[in-house]
Amino acid sequence: MRLALGCIADDYTGASDLANTLTRAGLRTVQTIGVPADELKLPEVDAVVVSLKSRSIEASLAVSRSQAADKWLRSRGANHVLFKVCSTFDSTDAGNIGPVMDALRGSSGDAIVLVTPAFPETGRTVYQGNLFVGAVPLNESPLKDHPLNPMHDSNLVRVLARQSKTKIGLVDLATVVRGPEAVRARLADLSDKSVGAAVIDAVFDRDLETIGEVALNHRLSVGASGIGLGLARALVATGGGQKDAAGEAAEAPIGGPAACLAGSCSQATLQQIANAEEMMPVLRLDPDRIITGQDEARRALSWAAQRMTEGPILIASSATPDQVAALQSRHGRDAAGHAIEQAMANIAEGLVRLGVRRLVVAGGETSGAVVDRLGIPGFLVGAEIAAGVPVLHAVGAKEGEMSLALKSGNFGGPRFFSDALDLMH
Repeated sequence: MRLALGCIADDYTGASDLANTLTRAGLRTVQTIGVPADELKLPEVDAVVVSLKSRSIEASLAVSRSQAADKWLRSRGANHVLFKVCSTFDSTDAGNIGPVMDALRGSSGDAIVLVTPAFPETGRTVYQGNLFVGAVPLNESPLKDHPLNPMHDSNLVRVLARQSKTKIGLVDLATVVRGPEAVRARLADLSDKSVGAAVIDAVFDRDLETIGEVALNHRLSVGASGIGLGLARALVATGGGQKDAAGEAAEAPIGGPAACLAGSCSQATLQQIANAEEMMPVLRLDPDRIITGQDEARRALSWAAQRMTEGPILIASSATPDQVAALQSRHGRDAAGHAIEQAMANIAEGLVRLGVRRLVVAGGETSGAVVDRLGIPGFLVGAEIAAGVPVLHAVGAKEGEMSLALKSGNFGGPRFFSDALDLMH
C-alpha cells in the first residue's frame, strides 16, 4: 500500500465525516479504528483515516497515540498527513489540538502548518480567524455548550495560542481569494517571523481548494473535513486518486434487526430523537440511575428484546444542556460522562448478541465507546446518509457482516434515524 493521503482523526464520528468527504471527492478511502494491526487486510486505497478517541483524554496520551498513527501512515507512503479535528474546534485551553499539532509538526519538519476547521457545506466558516456557525460566531451559537469541551471563544488564533508552544498567525480571506501564490507568500512571511502555525480563513468551497493546493506542499495540516475536501480535490486534479472502488463493497445488504443509540446532548440530536418517536419505539434512559450504578443497561436490553423483531428501536441517554449541567454538578463531569458512555457500550454489545447487525449511533463520545467495545478494526465507506455521515461497512468484525452509522451530535436532518435505516438495508 502506498497512500496518497494519511489522516488522523481525534474521534470516530469525525473520522467518518472525513472518510465520507474524501470518498465523495474521488479518493478510495478506508477508516480504521486505531492504528491497524499488521494482520488486518485492507483493500488498495488512496487514503486511510486512522480514528482515535483522543479529543478529550489527557494531552500526553493524545500526543503519543497521534504520533503512533502518524508513524504508521508515513510508513505506508503518506507524504501529507491531515490531523482532523472537530469543525467546532472542541478543545480546552490545555489541549488537545495544540499539543498534538506541535508534536506532529516537530516530526514533519514543516516550518509552518495551515489550520482551519472551516467546512462551508455544514455551515462552518472562518473569517478574520473567527469561527462562525451559520451567521453567528461560535460562542453565540448552541454549539458552544459541548458537555466535555465547551467553546466560549470564537477567535481561533487566541484559542490555539493558549494551547500551542509556537506562535500563531493568520492568513486572512483577502489573501486567500488572491490564490495559492498569495497564500504561499503570506506563509513565508509568517514563517520568517517564527510563526509555526497559521489559522486560515475560508468562507466558500473554492477557498478550501486554494488551501488544499497549498497544503499539499507541506507535510502536515490541521482542520476539519473541509480541508480534507481541499486536499482530495488537489490530489485528484494531479492524478493522485481515482473514483472510489472500496465504497461499492459497503453497499451489500445486511438485513436482520436494526437499532439506534443516542448519547449526544446536542439540540439537533434531541430533535431527531423526538421525531423518531413517531416512527419507532424509543426508550429514554435515566442518567442518574446509570451514574449511581443501577443497571439501566439490563433494563434497556430487556426492553429491546421484546420489540426489536418487529422493527427498529431507539435507546437514548441524551439530555438537555441544563440537565447535563445538573448531572455534572451532582456527580462530576468525568464520572458522569464515563458512566454513560460505558452504559451505552454495554447496551450496544448486548444488542449485537441479540442479533443486531445494523446500528446507528449518535454522539462522538458514545460512538467511540461503542466501536471500542465491539472491537471493530475498520470500515469501508458507503452511501452518504447526511452531510458528513456515511454508511460504514465493518472490516474484520468478529461478529461478521455489520453496517453502522456514526453521527456527530450536530449532524443530520430532523429525521436522521429513519433516513439512516432506509440506507442500511
